[in-house]
Amino acid sequence: MKVEVVMAEDMVERAVNVVVGAAKTGKIGDGKVFVLPVEHAVRIRTEEIGEKAV
Repeated sequence: MKVEVVMAEDMVERAVNVVVGAAKTGKIGDGKVFVLPVEHAVRIRTEEIGEKAV
């Protein structure tokens, strides 16, 4: 399974902690969390940019 989420930077640490806490079994195959920067976002309908577009 792959889940992708885009969020404001100030929410990232909490979101990672929630995902790790929910997914961790301590066994091989628990998975990984990757945190990557999103350089730019545009909401097409309103043309909002940056965090407002998220």
